Amino acid sequence: MKNSLLWHKAEKKFDSFYLHPTTIAVEQGSIMGLIGQNGSGKTTLIKLLFNLIRLDGGEIKVFDLDSRKQELQIKQRIGFVPDNNLFYEKFTPKDIHKILSKLYENWQENLFFQYLEKFEIPKTKNIEHFSMGMKKKLLIAAALSHKAELLILDEPMNGLDPVARGEIRDILQEFIETENHSVLLSSHITEDLEKIADYVTLIEKGQIIFSQNKEILLENYGIAHIGKNEFSEIEKQYYVSFRKNAFGYDMLLKNKKAFLEKYSGAVVDNAHLEDIMLFYHERKKGVIASC
Repeated sequence: MKNSLLWHKAEKKFDSFYLHPTTIAVEQGSIMGLIGQNGSGKTTLIKLLFNLIRLDGGEIKVFDLDSRKQELQIKQRIGFVPDNNLFYEKFTPKDIHKILSKLYENWQENLFFQYLEKFEIPKTKNIEHFSMGMKKKLLIAAALSHKAELLILDEPMNGLDPVARGEIRDILQEFIETENHSVLLSSHITEDLEKIADYVTLIEKGQIIFSQNKEILLENYGIAHIGKNEFSEIEKQYYVSFRKNAFGYDMLLKNKKAFLEKYSGAVVDNAHLEDIMLFYHERKKGVIASC
């Protein structure tokens, strides 16, 4: 499978933050979820992709094109949905159409207005009167209306109710039904990613913790619940980190099958993406002791 997007040893240094050399591949026909706490490096990766900040090392390839040398060509093929509304709020969706039709070579007027109808977005109403969900859908409609092959979404679910989030998930699933389409979805709402992502990348303090198939990830990780007296008997190679509670300890396991083969009587639950993200984050802060 070809990559739509590849960060290859991409590196960025700030005074107070360092994005370590990072390699992430987004395959065609897939949804990649990018997770991590605020300040972990998710937005830095997206800004580097769009050349809003300068790479200090490595490269970024989009459709096998160089992100710096072939920037305009690439941007014609990408749809971007930011976390906040980018459009001037006195504009109407019809105004947005007039502007974007001049910016994108493959702008599809009929498709844009079809999306407005589907999303129940009034064409002649000022954006300032839209709900947050309507503004997000307008951004998505614009991103989908110029034959984009890759969608980049930065926290698109922020502030949305469950119904609106479900509608956006459906839109993304429909988008990747065309095999050469791909999605990079940056979000801290891991519940949505568990439902639609094919792959998940966790970044923490500028370092990639993992980037792998979501189903395999959730199949392997687990949370073990260990009593106070049994804790010292657990070999450190079997867990990533632990958290003390009133009754004993919770441990994040990378391989729950191997753990249960060694400690057959242990109580182990499945781990969710939120569990995994929080355990790694706390470990980085030094709050949770790690192996």
